[in-house]
Amino acid sequence: MTVGEKQTGTENPPEVLDGPFSTRQLLRIDEALRLADQGTGLVFSIFVGGLDEPVREHAQRLHRQLADPDRSVLIAVSPNQRQLEIVTGRHARKRIPDTYAKLAALSMVGAFSGGDLAGGIINGLDQLASHAGKG
Repeated sequence: MTVGEKQTGTENPPEVLDGPFSTRQLLRIDEALRLADQGTGLVFSIFVGGLDEPVREHAQRLHRQLADPDRSVLIAVSPNQRQLEIVTGRHARKRIPDTYAKLAALSMVGAFSGGDLAGGIINGLDQLASHAGKG
């Protein structure tokens, strides 16, 4: 079962969410997303799951599906494939050049290799938002 999916035959939500994060980690990631959005005026999104090959193109397709792709930043992470992509929209790229996105990605990969998926995402969001500045 995934987050938001309804169980058939019952009105009670699942006791355990299926995914790589604990409830506490999800709350921390949600707070980091909220702070990044509010602090920059951009829209940050996270995708964690399998990415089709070629990985970059799949991440770009996901980014185009966002509500406001020009002002959006997508962090796509596939832990099982050991893949990370950061996709910035046209407007977002002016504030977060590829060089800064790569620096954030390096930091995230370091945390991921240490087994800290949630911490890596949170730190990456913070770095990207810091580089973007107030919007």
